[in-house]
Amino acid sequence: MKRFEGKVVFVTGVARGQARQHAVRFAREGAHIVGLDLADDISTVHYPSASRADLDETARLIETEGGKHVLHQGDVRDQAAIDKAVQDGLERFGRIDIVLPMAGITSLGALWELSDEQWNEMIGINLTGVWRTLRATIPHVIAGESGGSIVLTGSIAGLMGMPYLGHYTASKHGINGIMRSLANELAPHAIRVNSVNPTNVATPMIHNDATYQHFCPDVHGATQQDAIPVFQSYNLLQTPWIEPDDVSNAVLWLCSEEARYLTGVALPVDTGTTVKWPGN
Repeated sequence: MKRFEGKVVFVTGVARGQARQHAVRFAREGAHIVGLDLADDISTVHYPSASRADLDETARLIETEGGKHVLHQGDVRDQAAIDKAVQDGLERFGRIDIVLPMAGITSLGALWELSDEQWNEMIGINLTGVWRTLRATIPHVIAGESGGSIVLTGSIAGLMGMPYLGHYTASKHGINGIMRSLANELAPHAIRVNSVNPTNVATPMIHNDATYQHFCPDVHGATQQDAIPVFQSYNLLQTPWIEPDDVSNAVLWLCSEEARYLTGVALPVDTGTTVKWPGN
């Protein structure tokens, strides 16, 4: 029997990247997917946003795995959009067992130079959007009376201070704060709450020209190849970045019976970045 046969997973940010990979992997393991993604431009990010075509591709990939889905285009800053996706998922599948609030963005800049728009979009999507998702889904996980699992997406920036990412770092520290509080609140309902905290992951969030240039300020027109040594310098194990599937491995494990007594854990998926000794 597949690990998540008949379970229903609610995922935001599902059009591409880590969230898409999680959705596909859960579908492969027998779960039904309810998902939400803005799939439109975000003004303050420095890389191309996901599109409606990306969301349609996620649907195709889920179906290829034999999965069923309800995927909506909508903004996690819009409570009505989240509520509608939740309601439509409940009407089709009858329950929600696992919640993965994955929608997130990043942008670059010294903290004191950030615009109001940069700050507000970051916190609105990365932190308030997570709270809105939890507010919409938790009552239904509780109502199922069979426990459940919530995995929030932090970052190495949620465990340490990172320069020129102060607003992103604030949002990810907030995620781990929510996780720890919610683990206490939901334990009486046998709902476990954890977070994954990845290092750089091979998605459009890091694979773009602006990020390469930021990491290599002295190289005109920096390329991915130029940036690899800098990316690798963050990590203790010798790799410049991890793959979305590496994060999915951790998320599925945290949601499985194999981790049935893990709650309140901020799990680094970081190649040792957060314990790296200076000079290594």
